[in-house]
Amino acid sequence: MAGRRSLDENVLFFLILIAILFAGAVALWPRLSVRFAPARVEVTPYRETRVSLNRASLAELEALPGVGPELARRIVEHRPYLRVEDLLRVPGIGPKTLSRLRPLVAP
Repeated sequence: MAGRRSLDENVLFFLILIAILFAGAVALWPRLSVRFAPARVEVTPYRETRVSLNRASLAELEALPGVGPELARRIVEHRPYLRVEDLLRVPGIGPKTLSRLRPLVAP
């Protein structure tokens, strides 16, 4: 019978097929695997109490992260504050700075 293969040929064909599938899986593995992005965690220094925007001294305001003498002076000039979001009125404070200061201050 010309169309039939021997057992040895079938085993060899099967092993070659397995080798090709394995090589393809190894080559594609980096593309197929799930990649997890590292979580971004913003750490703010621990404070027992929040700094009052309406009553804090210049020195207390300067102790806040990212607030220097000039920005502290502008914060004082734009008092009173009814909400923490009112800090956006101060030149030099944008949404990014506000999000950094929000957990540290109170009106």
